[in-house]
Amino acid sequence: MMKTPAILVGKGCRLELRLPAIMGVLNVTPDSFSDGGCFQAPDAAVQQALRMEQAGATLIDIGGESTRPGAELISAAEEIARVVPVIERIRQETDLPLSIDTNKAEVARAAILAGANFINDISGLTFDPQMARTAAETGAGLVVMHTRGTPAQMQNNTEYADLCGEVLAFLQHSLDLAAAVGIDKSRIAVDPGIGFGKSVIGNLELLGSLQRLRALGCPILLGTSRKSFIGKILDQQNPRERLSGTLATIALGVAQGAHIFRVHDVAPAREAALVAWAVRERELP
Repeated sequence: MMKTPAILVGKGCRLELRLPAIMGVLNVTPDSFSDGGCFQAPDAAVQQALRMEQAGATLIDIGGESTRPGAELISAAEEIARVVPVIERIRQETDLPLSIDTNKAEVARAAILAGANFINDISGLTFDPQMARTAAETGAGLVVMHTRGTPAQMQNNTEYADLCGEVLAFLQHSLDLAAAVGIDKSRIAVDPGIGFGKSVIGNLELLGSLQRLRALGCPILLGTSRKSFIGKILDQQNPRERLSGTLATIALGVAQGAHIFRVHDVAPAREAALVAWAVRERELP
């Protein structure tokens, strides 16, 4: 298996990736597909972050704008108003690394100044031309993801001549944009964008081909938690019923060398990932 870096560098922190890393999802939104409205209040968000830390999260990913299929965009000002108070409050309670899930440079800068360590950009630096420069200037770590179009219209076209090839080319372009402003590769992870501009079969194809992303030379982040393709496989309409299916995708991801897993259910995801890692490596964590 091709070796990729065992460290991901963020602003003021380093993620050790010898073992699978678990990124806990914290949506401070009213309309996210699975937990919208649950943690919109800062007190609720902080308590959820601390619960995820106790459950074994490696880092927490905080989002203020829903990116579910069909989601409407909100202003940078509204997004900042949602996320910055939460980041500041969490930072007072824990040193756990935090990432900001945004595609707006203005939001990313405000979040890093508030105490976040990473920028998680679903657009792979393509929606906001200032995002790469913002990541460079703040010293943040970076996750670049593949998508096709904004969340409002990304599911309108899910046909590809060569899905894996296009995902690889897109992510390489994101890496080139980062390199052009001086961001060291040690600060970057790549995400194939499961569910973003892909059909159910496309998602399955990507899940079966994750090892191809290792050619990019960066840690791989996989975000499958509770997503609709799992519901379609198992005929589960309620996203909260999709834990078992999510855990299957995590184990498959570990087997193919993925490093970071973005999940809603931290404790079971961590356990599944560690067992899969032990099988892959033939040793105890």
